[in-house]
Amino acid sequence: MFFMTNFKRGEVVLVDLGMQAKIRPCVVVSVENADTQRKMAVVVPMTTEMRKGECEISFPKPVWLRQPSVVNLLGIAGVDHSRIERSLGMFPPTSMEAISRGLIRLFGLQDAIQ
Repeated sequence: MFFMTNFKRGEVVLVDLGMQAKIRPCVVVSVENADTQRKMAVVVPMTTEMRKGECEISFPKPVWLRQPSVVNLLGIAGVDHSRIERSLGMFPPTSMEAISRGLIRLFGLQDAIQ
């Protein structure tokens, strides 16, 4: 099986997140080749379980999703590239901006960025 080795920030990928989390679409939030010693990407999962929480990012439903979903920032994870099955496309730039703002708030980085 061929595995991609580079994933771009904003790329939507299908990831095997383990038995309970199952295979689901995720958005890559790390930069390409973030760590040259590891073939990994940092992703946030999409979910249909919408709870209207502060760490959920809404976005327009793409045609390849069966039902409306949100990005769950609390599900952030580092995944080995071998667990990424394929790319589904790119996330809309305005929605990526919302993800970035959400991550800045989640990690308390607003004061660190001047």
